[in-house]
Amino acid sequence: MGRVIAVANQKGGVGKTTTTINLSASLAEMGHKVLTIDLDPQGNTSSGLGIDKNNVENTVYELLIGECKITDCIYQGPFETLHIIPSNVNLSGAEIELVGVEKKEFILKEAVKKIKSKYDFIIIDCPPALSMLTINAMTTANTILVPIQCEYYALEGLSQLIHTINLVKKGLNKRLEIEGVVFTMYDARTNLSLEVVENVKDTLKQNIYKTIIPRNIRLAEAPSHGLPINLYDKRSVGAEAYRLLAQEVVERE
Repeated sequence: MGRVIAVANQKGGVGKTTTTINLSASLAEMGHKVLTIDLDPQGNTSSGLGIDKNNVENTVYELLIGECKITDCIYQGPFETLHIIPSNVNLSGAEIELVGVEKKEFILKEAVKKIKSKYDFIIIDCPPALSMLTINAMTTANTILVPIQCEYYALEGLSQLIHTINLVKKGLNKRLEIEGVVFTMYDARTNLSLEVVENVKDTLKQNIYKTIIPRNIRLAEAPSHGLPINLYDKRSVGAEAYRLLAQEVVERE
């Protein structure tokens, strides 16, 4: 049965999409069957995995508003065992269109249920906002993976996210847990990165992954080529870091 992990943090620019793309690709590289769901209207996860997001017939938007079945919007990714449900700017209208729809918080969950058994991992990229899309991801997920950028305001907004997770857990998904926190954009040359890591470890009572994702030029370049880092530059430090993170995720089962 597929383990569903939502990658969430309502703060933008923390490495959510980068983590979704490269964790998915690293798990697929290990031979796991992976489905990546892009729930961000920007569609960066879709294009970062080589999908032409503006020229696909069905996306997660059509799925949510009931215009297609989940099997109609699954596309082949850059690995044989990696599939993608893409998104594009149309998704930004879903929130308004779903007003008044019964059980709208569970639309994605009900759809995913039908194909869950085909995958080892289902990774969901959430938008940088605590919206109806994020709530759909949280009702579908078993766990939430929280990327945190190694910068001064790292903890800002995190308490809000944890509060939302607890609300969802209480009312909509009793089994939801925080998978863990992963540090991104770590710069070994600055004391600040180290301070942030220590500060978060002291403050958070959450599981923190040992793997820390470094700032890496190759990692930043990869999406513009529509490739995950382990295909764009498999020997880079970024590729190695995401392989280690994937290994930790697998071992946490």
